[in-house]
Amino acid sequence: MEPRKLTFGMVAGEPSGDLLAGLLLDALVVRWPGLQAVGIGGPQMLRRGFDAWWPQSLLAVRGYIEVLPHLFRLLSIRRELGRRLLTSRPEVFIGIDAPDFNFGLEARLKAARILTVHFVSPSFWAWRAGKLEKLRHCADHVLCIFPFEPELLALHGIAATYVGHPLASVIPMVPDRLAARAALGLRPDETVVALLPGSRESEVKYIAGPFLAAARLILQARPSVRLVVPALPFLRSAIEASVSASGLAGRVEVVAGQSHQVLAACDVTLIASGTATLEAALFKRPMVIGYRMNWISWQIMRRRNLQPWVGLPNILCREFVVPELLQGDATPEALAGAVLNWLDSPEKVRALEQRFTSLHHELRRDTAKLATDAIEKLLAS
Repeated sequence: MEPRKLTFGMVAGEPSGDLLAGLLLDALVVRWPGLQAVGIGGPQMLRRGFDAWWPQSLLAVRGYIEVLPHLFRLLSIRRELGRRLLTSRPEVFIGIDAPDFNFGLEARLKAARILTVHFVSPSFWAWRAGKLEKLRHCADHVLCIFPFEPELLALHGIAATYVGHPLASVIPMVPDRLAARAALGLRPDETVVALLPGSRESEVKYIAGPFLAAARLILQARPSVRLVVPALPFLRSAIEASVSASGLAGRVEVVAGQSHQVLAACDVTLIASGTATLEAALFKRPMVIGYRMNWISWQIMRRRNLQPWVGLPNILCREFVVPELLQGDATPEALAGAVLNWLDSPEKVRALEQRFTSLHHELRRDTAKLATDAIEKLLAS
């Protein structure tokens, strides 16, 4: 019998979600040959044949105040996307992260009896406790990437499945640093510092300046250090402008994409808080997590924080295994000093690598199969 051909709606609102969605699509099309996936996505999804009605870059906004200039456009897109999905009626809608955009859309679709799956639980255990009631209202099932989440969600009547973190299967347990350096034109013996100032325009606006000022101080202490910034295509011009404004043109190399190559190749990374910090941990790299945002957004965020940690590696390890320098603490001097401390502490680096290897094993599961199994059960229910 010919397999049933299905249509799934999907929305991935940022590059990390695009990566997760791309990996999920690989498994979905194996389980359901001929599957058509439509909605909002990025380059990873497009490479799998995804039909993007709008580009993902339109949703890449983070913060409370930062989103205001884009709010009318975002609401308009969500309204029109909902209308199109209600007309086409996909078998399942999968919202990949981006809860502020996806929850309202999922609630609308669920009310119309379209099955809804939310992939990546919002961090209710960190600072989004208020999202739980919304999640229960809008999602028929939640796919969790951290092992402790399903039990906590069950306490609130939310059906969920732990599927592991897809990146733990994509990123090798022992990264090939020499190959990564060769691909980037870096020598095997030089010291490399990676700068990752975020994956959104608002992040680059607030974070690139302090990171580059820290880079200048690092170069003063260690003139031979190579500085590399992987930049998403739609952010490359903004990052290059920041590099030029900092006076570091010619000393900081901006490369197109290749964040995994850069993380595999570097000795330490100065990195914005977000999914990229987990990627750095899976590459077993020491890091300094830095973050700045609009002052009002920061005041709102800090009042919602339920844990002492913000960075994913620290949250998962339940202690400060890497330094976090946030908002007013993210000064160039403090950021540079923390980076140099890693470079001067090889024993600490080796201990961190062992800790991150254990974390990698814990998160590595057959995510794509577990996720499609959960979706198949939902379809059959």
